[in-house]
Amino acid sequence: MANHFPMVNWANGAGIYEVNIRQYTPEGTFQAFAKHLPRLQQMGVRILWFMPITPISQEKRLGVLGSYYACSTYTDINPEFGTIADFQHLVQQAQALGMKVIIDWVANHTGWDHEWTKAHPDWYIKDAHGGFTEKNGWTDVIDLDYTNASMRAAMIAAMQFWIKTAHIDGFRCDMAHLVPLDFWVEARRQCDAVKPLFWLAETENVAYHDAFDVSYAWEWMHQTEAYVKGNAPLSALYNVLHHYTQYPPNSFKLFFTANHDENSWNGTEYEKYGDAALPLAVHSFLWKGFPLIYSGQENPNKKRLSFFNKDLIEWQPTPALASFYSTLSKLRQSPIVMEGDTFILPVDGNNIMAFMRHWQNEVLLVLLNLSSEPRQKLVVQHALLSGAFTNVFSGITHTLTAPASFELQAFEYLVYHKQG
Repeated sequence: MANHFPMVNWANGAGIYEVNIRQYTPEGTFQAFAKHLPRLQQMGVRILWFMPITPISQEKRLGVLGSYYACSTYTDINPEFGTIADFQHLVQQAQALGMKVIIDWVANHTGWDHEWTKAHPDWYIKDAHGGFTEKNGWTDVIDLDYTNASMRAAMIAAMQFWIKTAHIDGFRCDMAHLVPLDFWVEARRQCDAVKPLFWLAETENVAYHDAFDVSYAWEWMHQTEAYVKGNAPLSALYNVLHHYTQYPPNSFKLFFTANHDENSWNGTEYEKYGDAALPLAVHSFLWKGFPLIYSGQENPNKKRLSFFNKDLIEWQPTPALASFYSTLSKLRQSPIVMEGDTFILPVDGNNIMAFMRHWQNEVLLVLLNLSSEPRQKLVVQHALLSGAFTNVFSGITHTLTAPASFELQAFEYLVYHKQG
């Protein structure tokens, strides 16, 4: 079944940037982060996803500062970050620069001292002894009871609060598949009635596209890591991409090499992928879907950021990969990537991923060496490979004719664009 909610037009071609306010600046506030908005705009960021902005529970808190995902109320601001007025102003500043703002929404559970635990304890699932409980092994949160209609109504009202109060543009919904799908359908119906929104689900459950525009590409992330570490063939990657093409119409996947969970718990993209991190980032922007940049990836950040404690991103005066991501973002927003057809190109060798995008008279050729093997020679045969193609990273133009021969060094990525 296809998503019966149309995606907002402004999301087409947009990349998403995940903001970890706590670790972004020494101050860890909305006001301090706002100074980065012009830089992010220049980098081509169109959607800012803020990790949860709500206050964090004290009871059973982990670490010094606790988890963003263990909230004590849904309708206030974490005082470490500032005030509601500060957040309203930040949203206004971002939107004035042409960016949109989505917030992380944690609907499955709350912290142990959430205001509802006192006012509405019946809104929670209880264990055999009548106590609060949680079924996924997260000790600092407790599960809400989605058989309770009053709780559902209050949850949707809390979501609407942020649309009306801060004029946000959408939601990234945490562990969306742990919450019944029919809740999300109703939440979207009621929230979109206030303002049409963009909806991103942390799930790989295809059914949830009934309510959401975009879902996570976890399977892709796991298979690419397995491939780079020598535990899966290249064909496994193509199989995942083929599987995603079978999704309902107007369904999109979120491709990433890092996010807050992966960075903190499983390692940076360099730990997971080594030097294949950049060619995989190229793929995430130029394949059909939505690309994600996590805070600091443009630096690049090569350390795991602590999840429950202050652990500052150590910014360079000019982040070394800002130009890399800017080039990809600009290309991502062009019609050939937004609308173009996609062709996998068969090439010799086991380490090269090759594909083309085609739209009207434009052609995009993408060649990625996902291995440490140098001097990978390949020949690409396709009728569309004819004319002047510009290397989008070097700016150098080459005349290509099919069959076209290339040689890629270890972990090299080549992207050639033929304008219409």
